[in-house]
Amino acid sequence: MTRKDRTEGIYSRREVLDESERRQYYQIHLKDLLTYAYRYSEDVKKRFDRAQFSPDKFKVLNDLKHIPIIKKKELIFLQTMGPRLGGLLTKDLGELRRIFLSPGPIFDPEDRVDDYWGWTEGFYATGFRPGDVNMITFNYHLTPAGLMFEEPLRNLGCAVIPAGPGNTNTQLDIMQKLRVTGFIGTPSYLMHLAQKGEEAGLNLRKDLYLEVAFVTGEKFPEKLRNTLEKKFDIIMRQGYGTADVGSIGYECFHKNGLHVSNRVFAEICHPDTGIPLKDGEVGEIVVTAFNKTYPLIRLSTGDLSYIDRAPCPCGRSSPRLGNIVGRVDTTARIKGMFVYPHQVEQVMASFEEIKRWQIEVTNPGGIDEIVLFIEASQFKRENELFHTFRERIGLRPELKVVAPGSLPAQIRPIEDKRKWD
Repeated sequence: MTRKDRTEGIYSRREVLDESERRQYYQIHLKDLLTYAYRYSEDVKKRFDRAQFSPDKFKVLNDLKHIPIIKKKELIFLQTMGPRLGGLLTKDLGELRRIFLSPGPIFDPEDRVDDYWGWTEGFYATGFRPGDVNMITFNYHLTPAGLMFEEPLRNLGCAVIPAGPGNTNTQLDIMQKLRVTGFIGTPSYLMHLAQKGEEAGLNLRKDLYLEVAFVTGEKFPEKLRNTLEKKFDIIMRQGYGTADVGSIGYECFHKNGLHVSNRVFAEICHPDTGIPLKDGEVGEIVVTAFNKTYPLIRLSTGDLSYIDRAPCPCGRSSPRLGNIVGRVDTTARIKGMFVYPHQVEQVMASFEEIKRWQIEVTNPGGIDEIVLFIEASQFKRENELFHTFRERIGLRPELKVVAPGSLPAQIRPIEDKRKWD
């Protein structure tokens, strides 16, 4: 397949609607969603009623601002408030296809409709085409990422190898023997594969057959992209989404921002007031997915970005999110996993000998590294701590035990020292 075959074409007409058509498209889908959710979701009805808002009041897109924003962290508590995940769902659990569990802990329901997570158009824009053999290196255990990306690839006529993370040498062997053409995972894991391959004496361009890569779950600096594209001679594009919402945005070949997925309505809002901001102003990404089963209306992601509506050479007319420039809160996304300070605190509370703790995150060579500092006079339960941390958080940190009083008096729970130059 030629490079041109992977860089041209549009998957759906919805991607090229003109301004009037797109406004009408959003208006119809939002009105339908608000009406349905108010009728069948107990949580939505309570939230609308407290705000003295009814679906009948939704006349123009700007009316959405009258609906209170849901913080992602609130889902942790809301889901425990009763049946149907605290009334957030509009159907019973037994009517779903799958239920996942993400760090938080937050349950992520998956309905039985086609392309529930909405990534097909994003994978096509990245350059995946029929006949590709793809390696998915995201986790398949409890969290949705692995299975989330299988369906869009199947829709595009591709084959999938459910590799998951780890077993790097085995993955390199599979990539050679099966002539894998597509990679799906975090950029840091692709860099890890590159380093291990080069250490084993592989010529990444000649001994492997990668042509296209879709990455997500981490910041993706241009320096890292350029390095990996040159090492493998591939097209490498990123997507943006969450386990609760699915696809929110994706890059096209021109890599000038993240085209907002046609399955969501995205706003940029002031992090403190929730008031929508003007195009170009940096604020918190707030999304409403057109999902009647799990209607998370005006969900704040905690990520900071801005809206760009300038025309894109690819022909897609959807608004674009600029770079993700940071986080609103102390939550960190490490190796594709959200790490919440309160969740780490729950782990630490099981070890009475630990007086204080801090997580430090760095990314030498573009690969996330996590170090857990603990203050303790004596600590002999390292294996138990590693097991509990991985079970609750989904990651295994490097552990450094320091004497009581060694950590500064005022510290951040998660000190993010990653550099993205």
